[in-house]
Amino acid sequence: MPTGSAHNADATVGAVLVDGPALSRRVSELGLEISRDYEGRELLLVGVLKGAVFFISDLMRALHVPCEVDFMAVASYGDATSSSGVVRILKDLDRPIEGRDVLLVEDIVDSGLTLSYLLRTLRARAPASLEVCALLTKPGRRKIDLPIRYVGFEIPDRFVVGYGLDYRERYRNLPYVAALERSTRAL
Repeated sequence: MPTGSAHNADATVGAVLVDGPALSRRVSELGLEISRDYEGRELLLVGVLKGAVFFISDLMRALHVPCEVDFMAVASYGDATSSSGVVRILKDLDRPIEGRDVLLVEDIVDSGLTLSYLLRTLRARAPASLEVCALLTKPGRRKIDLPIRYVGFEIPDRFVVGYGLDYRERYRNLPYVAALERSTRAL
């Protein structure tokens, strides 16, 4: 378990999988790559609330192309540590995306069920282009093969918290991504 920080006082937070400096480096790299790919175009970033807030904020600052941001909120986990497979839109986009270059920004792609639903929903709105940028992916859990153009990190099949990711609305404020110990899951 990480030591030496007030964030780490809770014994339910386990091994750090991606530390703060690695997150910063990779977000900067993604910003450069996305900026090259969208040079000369205006980009609409669509963040998936609440988990992607930290990531999309840092990613926007790393971009060198004109961009706007909008958000969607979906529910598929509830209080569980695995997706139910049933996705509900809790907050939709504020404006139409027809004819726009859209980058869907996700905190984590696990089974792919939520992302598949979001991609179908957004494609039906006729964007000029639609790509995905995911901070974390768990290839070992994937039930649906999806095109994820930009990937921050591939991680093992562990339930993770930190840098926006939560368990029952806790741990989002950790400055790193860490595994959640099993004892917490039984709560």
